[in-house]
Amino acid sequence: MNFRVHFSEIVFMPDDRKKSRTKSEKKDRKDLKDLKDSRDRKEAGRGSRVGASTLEKGLTVLEAVEKAGEPVTIREVAVRTGIQRLAVYRLLSTLEERGYVRRLEDKRYRATFGRRRVLVGYAAPLTGTPFRAELAASIERAAAQAGVELVMLGNQEDDAVTALANAATLLDRRVDVAILFQPRESLGHLVADRFFNAGTTFITVEHPIQGGVYYGANNFQAGKLGGQVLGRFATEAWEGRFDLLVLLEAGFAGTSVQARVTGALAGARELVGDIPDSKLIHLEGEAHRESSREAVAALLRKLPPGRRLLVSGFNDPSAVGAVEAVRAAGRERDTAVVGQNATREGRTEIRRKRSCFIASVAYFPERYGPRLLDLASAIARKDPVPPAVYTEHLVLDRNNVDEVYPDEE
Repeated sequence: MNFRVHFSEIVFMPDDRKKSRTKSEKKDRKDLKDLKDSRDRKEAGRGSRVGASTLEKGLTVLEAVEKAGEPVTIREVAVRTGIQRLAVYRLLSTLEERGYVRRLEDKRYRATFGRRRVLVGYAAPLTGTPFRAELAASIERAAAQAGVELVMLGNQEDDAVTALANAATLLDRRVDVAILFQPRESLGHLVADRFFNAGTTFITVEHPIQGGVYYGANNFQAGKLGGQVLGRFATEAWEGRFDLLVLLEAGFAGTSVQARVTGALAGARELVGDIPDSKLIHLEGEAHRESSREAVAALLRKLPPGRRLLVSGFNDPSAVGAVEAVRAAGRERDTAVVGQNATREGRTEIRRKRSCFIASVAYFPERYGPRLLDLASAIARKDPVPPAVYTEHLVLDRNNVDEVYPDEE
């Protein structure tokens, strides 16, 4: 015999009654399970609000992290999705446990993988100027943070064979979007044509090309900012009296980029009034330090001492080259130079005491990467994008360079 405890009594139960009760309990449990299954099926048919809502919110949060293109905070996800921050936190914690997102040390989140990672190609000269190096490094960092697959290929600015071979490689890899930075306009058109004919969307950096989405400087406005700095200096330091405005150019860059030279002249005229052609000097500096130094040195040898010069650099290398020529000739007191890009070599010269390099217009190439990859991801998703996206510009001089770029030697 078996027995069970019921309060304080000991009740003996025969084996046949035990078997009967066991069968009854099993039947009751089966009936309860059938009832629960039936209820669940009805709720599923109606669309269980609790279950479906949680799943939908989880997918919404995951998509928001994936589409961000860069690590995001809980608050940013909450703003983008309209879901309460506490709910976002719980959902992100679950997604992290399951391996769909990763929580970084700074408490931001990024997707570990998407439905399919966006494949982006970048073809450009990767070295030669600080701008190129900072741009390439920025794109690499942004791709790693956003989980974007990146194919980066380099060529020299005048190497058409390698540039076209790189384009073929990116097309063979079937990139979703190609990013092109080709300083020589003619070469840029050749490369872009390959992508256009293949039906691959491309983004052009700094040098607009028909058929592509543009990202980079507003060249006329950037030039105008630099010209205004020169005009203001002439007004305040020389009472508006100067002898020559020297415009350093880069003929190979194309008309769109040359707009910064036109802008420099327009900006200077806003401050000092009309500048006759007799006071204008156009010098071909090829956007390089050495060639610009040689061109300015040759000009200075023709000018008598004491002539006051305003010099607009095409970029920072050309501006620094001009400063070196002026310094070698002992004419810094009678010269003011403004650069473009505000890369490290320009910032270093601005910080130098008594340098005639008074300012540079910042383009912030070190910030290009996240914005370019955001743009590329939007294109890959077939989202509408504007035909041109401009970087912000800021004049850097001795008053703000350390604030904008602290901790630089």
